[in-house]
Amino acid sequence: MKNLIFFLFLAPALAFANNTQGSPALEAISTALSTGDVDVLSKYFADNVEISIQDKEQMYSKAKAAEVLKGFFDANKPKAFAQVHKGQSRENSDQYCIGNLTATSGNYRVYLYLKVNGSSVSIQEMRFDKE
Repeated sequence: MKNLIFFLFLAPALAFANNTQGSPALEAISTALSTGDVDVLSKYFADNVEISIQDKEQMYSKAKAAEVLKGFFDANKPKAFAQVHKGQSRENSDQYCIGNLTATSGNYRVYLYLKVNGSSVSIQEMRFDKE
């Protein structure tokens, strides 16, 4: 009986732990955001990336998106990035992440939308809203 009770409590905990593990790409992207590493981030860019920085929203090519992000990080040197919420879309395996970026100029809420195609992950959208 004790084993059954133990199993009933352990199984949901293990299932929860298994579902909350992040993808390696999302972990690399989070690390790059915390350090402002545009080179690593740009490796994950889709051919066209929508970037929104405080109500200025535009679609950019990979190269231009890297320039825009570099300019943002030069003006707002990142200190840390912490994921607050992440998940998967219902319709397909696309992922999203919401986090907090602490920068020298203040705090930003960051929203990421990642397109998953097999084992490939690409950043489709990045949004930075000052808090």
